[in-house]
Amino acid sequence: MTQDQVPGELKIRLRSLAQQLVAVLTERIRSGQLKHGDKLPTESQLMAEQGVSRTVVREAIARLQAAGLVQTRHGIGSFVQGPALNNFQIDVSAMSTLREVLHVLELRIALEVESAGLAAHRRSDDQLADLRAALDELNAKSADASGTVLEDFRFHLCIAQASGNHYFTDVAQHLGGGVIPRSRINSAQLAQRDQASYMQRLQYEHEAIFAAIARRDSEGARMAMRMHLTRSKELFDEALLRDSTPSPIR
Repeated sequence: MTQDQVPGELKIRLRSLAQQLVAVLTERIRSGQLKHGDKLPTESQLMAEQGVSRTVVREAIARLQAAGLVQTRHGIGSFVQGPALNNFQIDVSAMSTLREVLHVLELRIALEVESAGLAAHRRSDDQLADLRAALDELNAKSADASGTVLEDFRFHLCIAQASGNHYFTDVAQHLGGGVIPRSRINSAQLAQRDQASYMQRLQYEHEAIFAAIARRDSEGARMAMRMHLTRSKELFDEALLRDSTPSPIR
């Protein structure tokens, strides 16, 4: 069942239960009960302990990943974020100019194009289902661009996880949702397009990435990801041409 097929009231209940589990695990991490490097209980253990479904557990883990508190290595488990990543400093929250946003996009192109290609080759059926669920959630909220940053990040994080190379996941988790340009600036306004058409274009690009990964088309996935990120990069290139002096993002 996709996110669109889940009744509205059930969606709300699942999100509420996931948030409760996030609160429980976050408190264990902050109190030191779970220390950096510790492995989290398995999905089955959390289901039995908290009396929730696998869907709820996975949603909670995804939120902890997005918050940078947990990193997941498929086939091994989920771990409390360790100090090694904390010492790795790319502070996307400090981005203050269009040029800096552009530079982060260039970094993402270098990383995520290959990540998408590997995901198409290595992804499991469960990972594809997680990717579909993340995309369904993103599409469901596409009318509100400011409300889709976390969902957009989760979609790209799922691709990194499906790559089978935990370093792609580690870097994505370290950078967090701040790498999504919409978290810093009105991208639709920058593109000089209305919000609806801008989000429709993003939805088309995300679906193309998913379709290539689903059919295990590595080169197609690389091409779709490159097109997606390059189009965003072109927005900033054009904006910098209109204003040769980088201006603070408001």
